[in-house]
Amino acid sequence: MRVVLAGGGTAGHIEPALALADALRRLDPNIGITCLGTERGLETRLVPARGYELQLVPAVPLPRAITPQLLSVPGRLAGAINAAAGIMDRVQADVLVGFGGYVATPAYLAARRRGVPIVVHEANPRPGLANRLGARLTDHVFTGHQNTPLPRAEHVGIPLRREIVGLDRLSVGDKARSWFGLEADLPTLLVTGGSQGARSLNQAALAAAPVLRRAGVQVLHVIGPKNTLEEEPPPGDPQYVVLQYVDRMDLAYAAADFALCRSGAMTCAELTAVGLPAAYIPLPHGNGEQRLNAEPIVQAGGGLMVDDADLTPEWIIQNVLPILSDPERVVTMSEAASRMGRKDADVTLARRVLQIAAEGRGR
Repeated sequence: MRVVLAGGGTAGHIEPALALADALRRLDPNIGITCLGTERGLETRLVPARGYELQLVPAVPLPRAITPQLLSVPGRLAGAINAAAGIMDRVQADVLVGFGGYVATPAYLAARRRGVPIVVHEANPRPGLANRLGARLTDHVFTGHQNTPLPRAEHVGIPLRREIVGLDRLSVGDKARSWFGLEADLPTLLVTGGSQGARSLNQAALAAAPVLRRAGVQVLHVIGPKNTLEEEPPPGDPQYVVLQYVDRMDLAYAAADFALCRSGAMTCAELTAVGLPAAYIPLPHGNGEQRLNAEPIVQAGGGLMVDDADLTPEWIIQNVLPILSDPERVVTMSEAASRMGRKDADVTLARRVLQIAAEGRGR
């Protein structure tokens, strides 16, 4: 069996694809997996690091408005389609699974040209252009959000890494806090703006640090790999640990009692899978999907939500600190968050992909 995965650009497209790849390999160790990407995406780093073959096709971003660039799109897209079709021919693809991003559009069209079965997975409540196109070319459409408006869509959740879905926060909490130099018995706040960080979260959390410390709360603050703080928190107890990047987010989740974070689809899926309550601050620009990601969790009691413009040190002190100071409320919110999580999306989607590929072979 040979599977081609197309998802690139951001971690939100790549990580679900890699989680699916891991699940496929667990179900069938002999399966052939090839990932499609472009040279401008994070996949050039993430895919080889996970041990999967990466083949590149030209990136063809579509202009959002009528500009002279639009005239070059058909020719460039044709080249990308030919490149994707050539890769599918070489690996003798049995099925294509697309997750969105620049690479997905030519991959869908190439698969349609070659008669390769197409599977679409859309993680967000508002599908992107590539997946809206892909959903028109297949009956096999799966979503990470219950209300994603795609035809014939089946909600399965978002495929997540095994180290996340298999995490038992209670059993490894002490080890995780020790890993980051934190005390084992103090309430802990995790602050993270996602893979790139978020300046507004960084500034508000740092300004709230003195009050959090006086209340006995320690902080694990991931500021983002390209960010710096204008002023480092002064040394003292409880600890306020600042890191630019964490490659063991499972341990960061295990160390924390509560999170202050953005509400991207992957973040929401991971936090609910591990049962970590959070205060969600949706990205203030874009199409509003980050608010849609967090709303069901907040409505279920697994988190809070505040607009980016309203996030201040005072808001953290008035809303997050009381939760961290109330262990029973933390437990209640953790349970509510956990009820919203899906831990089986990787295996569920992998089984469906294998089934679809087998049916395509039988035709």
